[in-house]
Amino acid sequence: MPDLTTPDLTKIPVTIITGFLGAGKTTLIRHLMQNPQGKRLAILVNEFGVLGVDGDILKSCADVNCPVENIVELANGCICCTVADDFIPTIEALMALPQRPDHILIETSGLALPKPLLKAFDWPAIRSRITVDGVIALADAESVAAGRFAPDVAAVDAQRRADDAIDHETPLSEVFEDQIACADIVLLSKADLAGEAGLATARAVIEAESPRRVPILPMTDGIIDPRVILGLQAAAENDLAARPSHHDGEDHEHDDFASVVIDLPEVADIDALVARIQTLAREQDVLRVKGYVAVTGKPMRLLVQAVGERVRHQFDRPWGTAARVSQLVVIGEHHAIDADAIRRVLLA
Repeated sequence: MPDLTTPDLTKIPVTIITGFLGAGKTTLIRHLMQNPQGKRLAILVNEFGVLGVDGDILKSCADVNCPVENIVELANGCICCTVADDFIPTIEALMALPQRPDHILIETSGLALPKPLLKAFDWPAIRSRITVDGVIALADAESVAAGRFAPDVAAVDAQRRADDAIDHETPLSEVFEDQIACADIVLLSKADLAGEAGLATARAVIEAESPRRVPILPMTDGIIDPRVILGLQAAAENDLAARPSHHDGEDHEHDDFASVVIDLPEVADIDALVARIQTLAREQDVLRVKGYVAVTGKPMRLLVQAVGERVRHQFDRPWGTAARVSQLVVIGEHHAIDADAIRRVLLA
């Protein structure tokens, strides 16, 4: 009789890294790439929107343990919604690389529900050759502590009390709760910004949302011992019942969210651009802004990453022979995205 406690060593382990918008998934993967523990990695990045910013960031970090050809982007579509057309062929291509990867990392879109993706691992084409080593959910500790995983909790509660037909949370909180419910480990990112009190509050929120007891660990700048989150041998695809979802039994859609790509001229004043992005968060309910910007007189491109009113930017690498094209992806709830209004703010 086979020993069912021993993992099938012929299967390639996959770690799914999920988390809300701007929680730090790409930063964590960069850290894992720099500390692969002797493993040859492959990475699948799924982004919401047509501009592959996260994939481009990771490709700039490619090395012998994770060469460029091992980093694949699937943009403008959730992989759990395009299993047959995109996800399965991509996974098969990674498994067929001349040097077989030892471990595959999947960075989901910040809007993705992880459980439908887990179900995809039961597809006959791959289920005997690959296993989900674990699901890692990142949560921005400062935001969770402040209750910002939902756009306006008080308004949601008021709406629920006023209408007996409404028995569910807003889409943003459902995404957050489903990601926590599916996780084997939760990482509280940006712990330095949250402080001890914020971490304690965020931990209490996560514990209340999780259907089972899971490790909840603080993390700053994506730095955590890879041995803690890789090699879990969770076989998560066989453990779906322990990972409840608001959307069990439903088709998974993303009609609640939308993105728009804004082309910009060269920017002379970075601070002014930051102020305009912050205005979007306040006045247009924008959730996320990311992209590259050409700055007048600077040979380096400016990487911009914003979550709400928190805007981070840095010069990441020279433009070189590439066209100096400034583009920002703006993501928000479908009802709140007004492309013309966003364009007016950014081009003011």
